[in-house]
Amino acid sequence: MSQNASIVTRAPGGTSPLLGAGFITGMRRCLSPIIVVLCWELVCRLGWVEPQLLPAPSAIAARMVELARQKEFWFNFGITLYRLLAGLVIAVIAGVVLGLCARLSRVAASLLNAAVRLLAPIPKIALYPALLLVLGFENASKIALVVADALFPVLMATWAATCAVDRKLIWSARAAGTSRTACLWKVVLPASLPTILAGVRVAGVIACVVVFLAEMIGSTDGLGHMLTVAARAYRTLDMFVPLVWICLLGLMLNCAVGYVQRLTDRAGR
Repeated sequence: MSQNASIVTRAPGGTSPLLGAGFITGMRRCLSPIIVVLCWELVCRLGWVEPQLLPAPSAIAARMVELARQKEFWFNFGITLYRLLAGLVIAVIAGVVLGLCARLSRVAASLLNAAVRLLAPIPKIALYPALLLVLGFENASKIALVVADALFPVLMATWAATCAVDRKLIWSARAAGTSRTACLWKVVLPASLPTILAGVRVAGVIACVVVFLAEMIGSTDGLGHMLTVAARAYRTLDMFVPLVWICLLGLMLNCAVGYVQRLTDRAGR
């Protein structure tokens, strides 16, 4: 019986599955946010801060549950999610394609290098009024702003990763009769994928920030618009709800890309 119990509670390598490396790492990552939330709750419970200025996390969580029962909230959430994912997908595709083109052609690399040096430092949110005038107040202007801001991390990561690929791999593929373009897709891109995904993770964070700001500045729907409406009515509790949701969206997006990145790392070993 004791033998069976030890078999159940221990993994084949002699390590408890509940205390595996992944579980411990996950707990360490969650530790600092948990501490922050507990300290925040304690400060509010002790009355050191007025609830009108800083609501307690428990009150925010209760309000999130209350709003989650309303169709209007899920409509706004869906609009933000659509704008975020649409802009991010376009930015990833464009960034990867442009980065590969720069690796394929020296002329394209020179042109792209000049464009990146010129355009990357510009705060893209400053372009939003012009985008509103050209594309209107609907989804197109928000998606365009997300693309403009999220493009550069993916592009620069792709470019750097493709330039760092071992030339022996390319020479071997070329010697085997692989064309230059096919070599780019079959050799260079798979070897660069982990670094590209790191750029996508950065782009995902930027996309969350940008879509929220765009909705706050000029929109009639979305999570950012919800925060603006709540702020105008001095509803502090309702201001924190969209902030928490955009934070959760960014966290889920980051975890999803990180999972894909770990899979590619294991596949490459």
